[in-house]
Amino acid sequence: MRTTHAFFAGVFTLAMTTTALAATTLTIGTVNNGDMIRMQKMTDDFTKSNPDIKLNWVTLEENVLRQKVTTDIATKGGQFDIITIGTYEVPIWGAKNWLVPLDKLGADYDVDDLLPAIRSGLTVNGKLYAAPFYGESSMVMYRTDLMKKAGLTMPKSPSWDFIVDAAKKMTDTKAGVYGVCLRGKAGWGENMAFLTAMSNSFGARWFNLKWKPTFDGPEWKKTLTTYVNMMKESGPPGASSNGFNENLALFNAGKCGMWIDATVAASFVTDPKKSKVADKVGFALAPNAGLGKNANWLWAWSLAVPSASKNADAAQKFIAWATGKHYLDLVAAKEGWANVPPGTRTSLYKNPAYLKAAPFAQMTLDSINSADPSVNGTVKKKPYVGVQFAAIPEFQGLGETVGQDFSAALAGKTTIDQALKDAQASTLRVMTKAGYIK
Repeated sequence: MRTTHAFFAGVFTLAMTTTALAATTLTIGTVNNGDMIRMQKMTDDFTKSNPDIKLNWVTLEENVLRQKVTTDIATKGGQFDIITIGTYEVPIWGAKNWLVPLDKLGADYDVDDLLPAIRSGLTVNGKLYAAPFYGESSMVMYRTDLMKKAGLTMPKSPSWDFIVDAAKKMTDTKAGVYGVCLRGKAGWGENMAFLTAMSNSFGARWFNLKWKPTFDGPEWKKTLTTYVNMMKESGPPGASSNGFNENLALFNAGKCGMWIDATVAASFVTDPKKSKVADKVGFALAPNAGLGKNANWLWAWSLAVPSASKNADAAQKFIAWATGKHYLDLVAAKEGWANVPPGTRTSLYKNPAYLKAAPFAQMTLDSINSADPSVNGTVKKKPYVGVQFAAIPEFQGLGETVGQDFSAALAGKTTIDQALKDAQASTLRVMTKAGYIK
């Protein structure tokens, strides 16, 4: 009997231990991009150190993920313990207390190592509400051979006047080469990401301090006029249908003299397996109009904890692992330094191994550091945070509507003046109805 009791006691103890080990299950909602897929393959490193935490992945396409996550967090559904969100959502959701402040990341996490511009975009009232997995800005990528042929030298920080002139001189329509490729496809994350950042350099902003839209001002007129005229003169045909992916394909095929877009594209355009011009690419800061602001944006895919999660402490433990220095070393050891998530930590850009593997690293860092999402980030102070967006719930819809107006102007379906007039009217209507304008 003693043996039997001992046997059952042992089974009971084992069962209790097993239950304890699987006590916490974290459901993680994430986007199906390459870096996140790679992270999932690396999680054995985390679970070995945390056998009491189980990971349940929900991996979705970006638009589907955003819809599910937004619905769940707004209704406090509690479906997710960790969510993957962008710089647009964090200021809005943090201010609404929909996210848990990340104050339990551990003593060795080194929050102060996060790049200031990226950290600022994820901070609300002095509290970090999301930890960046990777970050980006935008910059000029250009053909060094075509620039030399045109008799020009690209400055580190070019002006818009230089870009317009260079685009003309680099265009060779007979050879199928166009001086500049820019986003024209309508969308708050497509043409309006580019044009909002561009407008910042010309002194514009979406709203004045009383939340009145400013598309009827001279700054937006100069922005859209410069953009449309340059693209009609030196851009590829059908530019109003081109977004990030289309322009990447054009550049890699040798069809673009210059391309101003996301810094993460640098690794693609310099990869000889993907680009025909990989050995002929140079980099410069996004252009300026002499007003002290460059036309570059700021974005970070980040991990956050919804306030409805019942496993906030365990969730922060995972986030600390996935966005910490140890994870960068882990990826470097298994995949090589070129595949380390970029744009989050100062220490990465002081690492000789990374700098050697990524010749565009310094320009990426300079671009990120020159972007300011704060209310002081534009020439004239603004009432919202964000660089290529305004962090208010209405912006996503507004960006889509205005993006269609501006894409139509590029396509020649409407005039520049009419596009600006339409943008002013629709935005004013939405902001008044929403109660921003009294």
